[in-house]
Amino acid sequence: MGDLYYGAGRTRVHMDDRTLAHVAAIVTAKLRRNEPFLLSWLDADAIGDGRSAVWLHQSCDLHYKYDAHEAIELDRTLLEQMSRASSSAQGLLVGEATLLEPAEDAAEA
Repeated sequence: MGDLYYGAGRTRVHMDDRTLAHVAAIVTAKLRRNEPFLLSWLDADAIGDGRSAVWLHQSCDLHYKYDAHEAIELDRTLLEQMSRASSSAQGLLVGEATLLEPAEDAAEA
């Protein structure tokens, strides 16, 4: 499990390394193009079982911390879905069930 730390207060968003790698790729691409967007995630039961969100922009402080040493192979289909979501009015919701996993992609083909 990895972590995304956001802002001077270092808000911690905990997610698996694979998800974190895909989020990092989307964030990097969006911010390179000067496209700020909303990133949301589902909170753990321990902190209220709600949803949190941050506005990501060029001057925000981000730190990605992966648990694994090796690089994660990125899934093009998942990146495309996440990119579309990040451009929507609702933004990108990490952990959203509508984001397909590779096994589901293969089953549909």
